[in-house]
Amino acid sequence: MAVPAHQPNGARAVKHIRIATFNLESLDDRPPAALDFADRLAVLRPQLGRLRADLLCLQEVNAHAPSRHAMRELTALDKLLAGTGYERYHRVVSLSRGGVRPADRHNLVILSRLPVIDHRQVWHDLVPPPAWRPVTAMPAPAGPQPVEWDRPLLHAVVEAPGGRRLHLFDVHFRAPRAAWLPGQKEAHGRWQSVGGWAEGFFAATVKAAGQALETRLAVEAVFDAEPEALVAVCGDFNAGDREAPVRLVRGDEEDTGNGHLAGRMLVPVERSLPESQRFSVVHHGRPVLLDHILVSRPLLAWYRGCEIHNEALGDELVSPATIWGSPESYHAPLVAEFAPPR
Repeated sequence: MAVPAHQPNGARAVKHIRIATFNLESLDDRPPAALDFADRLAVLRPQLGRLRADLLCLQEVNAHAPSRHAMRELTALDKLLAGTGYERYHRVVSLSRGGVRPADRHNLVILSRLPVIDHRQVWHDLVPPPAWRPVTAMPAPAGPQPVEWDRPLLHAVVEAPGGRRLHLFDVHFRAPRAAWLPGQKEAHGRWQSVGGWAEGFFAATVKAAGQALETRLAVEAVFDAEPEALVAVCGDFNAGDREAPVRLVRGDEEDTGNGHLAGRMLVPVERSLPESQRFSVVHHGRPVLLDHILVSRPLLAWYRGCEIHNEALGDELVSPATIWGSPESYHAPLVAEFAPPR
């Protein structure tokens, strides 16, 4: 289970809450990344400052141990936050599959200026790994293999203005890239057959949909206990608004066909922005919105506005090929502001 690493003396009273999400794109201070890490700090730190977030969901935070038998630490994140207000925030960190320490790569982190009442990570606690027997793998497995998600989801409960409980979920779903299969993918990334690639892509799709299903079921459990719950699901969904992973988490009444369930749907706050501004990634010249903030109807009543800081966003495919050691994240951060109705 995730643990809060830092506990500030207490959050000052707030009337407005700014909730943000940002994929830091493999934040790491180990070689070879260490050679250009100062450049990353110089670019990322102002981006965090501009967010002015009270609740910040981060993805792709790497960790490493200073010695062979020591606990892994988020040293890159510590350096990034040093000297900023976020340094004193409560911190909740996802853990590896064993549940003892952070993973080597791509941890989830929640930073909160508000008191953290409770927290947990969910990783096949609500949805067991589906069984699947690959048909193109070489050699063929003896039986069905479990399809496990790449990472958990992180759930924190914080104290919102007025003493309300706010449920914050930090997610990072599997990217739509084919998963590895024995004997079908070479070390340098080339697939041996179209059928092998297609089955790997199928596995990746199952992983993403499974993560989304488990997220939705975690949200359902919150609504079962608190029908008027304040809920925000934030992060890198690696999917657009109308693609399956986002639809699974949203739970629109158009999909359920039941108006009595409309109170349980989650609403993407970025829909309030002009369509020309709705993108968090540029993929081969095409702007796409892969990062989202989805909120419950009670929290939507608090909604005041949303920003996507995509003005300086590079192309995630073109830029790495043309810029050596770019310090950028190729995801734009999103931030939404909320205030209790008068």
